Amino acid sequence: MRGFQFSKFDANSQGKTPFEKMLDIFMQLLTYTSGDVAEALQWLNELDKEYRLGTEDYGIGDFIEDLKQKGYITEDQLKGEIKITPKTEQGIRKKSLEEIFGKLKKAGKGEHSTFKPGQGDEINPETRPFRFGDMLEQIDFTESIRNAQINHGIDGFNMQENDLSIRESDFKTQTSTVLMIDISHSMILYGEDRITPAKKVAMALSELITTRYPKDTLDIVVFGNDAWPVEIKDLPYLQVGPYHTNTVAGLELAMDILRRRKNPNKQIFMITDGKPTCLKIGKRYYKNSFGLDRKVINRCMNLAASCKKLKIPITTFMIATDPYLQRFVQEFTEMNHGKAYFASLDNLGAFIFKDFESGKNKTVY
Repeated sequence: MRGFQFSKFDANSQGKTPFEKMLDIFMQLLTYTSGDVAEALQWLNELDKEYRLGTEDYGIGDFIEDLKQKGYITEDQLKGEIKITPKTEQGIRKKSLEEIFGKLKKAGKGEHSTFKPGQGDEINPETRPFRFGDMLEQIDFTESIRNAQINHGIDGFNMQENDLSIRESDFKTQTSTVLMIDISHSMILYGEDRITPAKKVAMALSELITTRYPKDTLDIVVFGNDAWPVEIKDLPYLQVGPYHTNTVAGLELAMDILRRRKNPNKQIFMITDGKPTCLKIGKRYYKNSFGLDRKVINRCMNLAASCKKLKIPITTFMIATDPYLQRFVQEFTEMNHGKAYFASLDNLGAFIFKDFESGKNKTVY
């Protein structure tokens, strides 16, 4: 007699090996531990005790050995350190992209398209008759020869000006983006982890741009008491420090980076949860965490106006709910003619994706 055995359906694990299931969790843990492999493996052990991630034949020890053999981690025997490899760094970015921008799979092909025809990058399927001034490389010779044969017969080849067809191409805009991430102490204040969602969004955005829009540029700027650039490969290791929020330094560095970019389309995305509280005047730090300091705010507003003159819109993603902070962001945004999103931690990625994708459909003359 043939029987059937039923088990609880798990949509996330269907068709995955024990290694693949553990790898998904391990990648997530690395984001929370800022790339600390030892801490991530300790958490993985705790999760295995609670939820039995492994099987009788495949345990955490087997998983660690597979990580080494497959090139996900390396071990320094002399220093006793275990580190992730570039393969893992890219894997974390891909995981973030799938988690945050998963709807890309349903989207059509696009590369910052515009509606301005001419000598561009993308071939347009429609053709039109030749006009004086059209370039030789715009002529669709296959269509033109076909027209000549239809118009003059096939006994003797004869092509005239009215047989020529032009196939236009559409311009593809290129965009230079600077993503500013607040790493001040308030990003982990009150028991709420705000830096991890910010890192995930940065990794997802970097993977999106480098794979789907390779002609675009993305620069990451982190800001606390000071501001400095970080490379894409360093994103998993970002940590909050004992810093105040020097928004001015972040904006100044972002503007300096964008001045050197040749793309006509430039923008700044800023993820922050708190008010500007710090300035650097010479070698001295001017700090005030109590309310909105007029001296600090005025400098921020001046930079917002400067970005407006340079045609650099600033999109602020505010992950705090204090009314007086939201009013400041609204005033800052009005000064720049940019945008502001008051996003929760779970929809931060969706807001950034929506704003970035909307920039593809603008015609730039």
